[in-house]
Amino acid sequence: MEFLEKIFSKYSQEKVIRWFKQICLAEAISWFFLFTAMTWIRIDPEGLFPIVYISTIGSIHGFFFTLYLIFLPSIRKIYAWDDEDSVFALIAAFFPFATIWIDKKLARFDRE
Repeated sequence: MEFLEKIFSKYSQEKVIRWFKQICLAEAISWFFLFTAMTWIRIDPEGLFPIVYISTIGSIHGFFFTLYLIFLPSIRKIYAWDDEDSVFALIAAFFPFATIWIDKKLARFDRE
C-alpha cells in the first residue's frame, strides 16, 4: 500500500476527503442505476438497449467501486480508523447505499 500513499501524498487531506465523499455518493447512485439495469434486463432479456444499458452502467459502477476501494487506505489514515472501522467501511462497499452512511457517519473527525 506504499504506492497508494505515494500517490495520495501529493494532494492535501482536504482534497482527498472531498474526492472520497464524491466517490461515496457516486458509488451509491451507480447502485441505483445498476438496479434499474438489472430490472430492465429481466423484463426484456432479448432487447439490445437493456444489454447496452446494463453493460454501460455495470462498467461505471465497477469504476466507482474500484475507486472507493483504492481510496479506503488513505482515508483510514486520515481519519485514524481502527481495524473494526476499516473492515466495516470495506464491507459497506458490497451493500447498496451503505457508502453514503460511511460518508455521513464514519468519515468525520468529530466522532466519539
